[in-house]
Amino acid sequence: VQILLKLWRNGFSLDDGELRSYSDPTNAQFLESVKKGEIPLELQRLVHGGQVNLDMEDHQEQEYVKPRLRFKAFSGEGQKLGSLTPEIVSTPSSPEEEEKSILNAPVLIDDSMPATKIQIRLADGSRLIQRFNQTHRIKHIRDFIIQSRPAFATTDFVLVTTFPNKELTDESLTLQEADILNTVILQQLK
Repeated sequence: VQILLKLWRNGFSLDDGELRSYSDPTNAQFLESVKKGEIPLELQRLVHGGQVNLDMEDHQEQEYVKPRLRFKAFSGEGQKLGSLTPEIVSTPSSPEEEEKSILNAPVLIDDSMPATKIQIRLADGSRLIQRFNQTHRIKHIRDFIIQSRPAFATTDFVLVTTFPNKELTDESLTLQEADILNTVILQQLK
């Protein structure tokens, strides 16, 4: 760990931290350890036995001035606006994984009929990509999810289109009739 100790006229600071008074006994003990060439106990706890590089800057001719805050990029979570449930962002699967899911698919495809690819974003954050014939029904998508992820067999869920969000309630419709060819379908738990 790299730490910068700045000595000021009215105290000292670590990195760009707050000013510490020379008169405080804890701070005096800290500086005494540094003068002896020892690692202060506070820093030993900070690095958990790791290595500490302590640099010093002498600013004893100057009064301490609180440093301006540096820009720190937002590091929180975001939510997609306009969706019924927050979209769970997962790392995209590799083309090999997509091909594997297609090859191991429990859906029988008639190569003489027109086909489509459907991406299914599951409620657990994972995704499945599967080829279907355009004449397959929405019920076949539900069955595919349950066969691919048996944990969802006892779970009550609905299938929803992305934008505009529309629940696919009539599972007897073909994929073409439902107008969901080459789209993304969301699984939402009830």
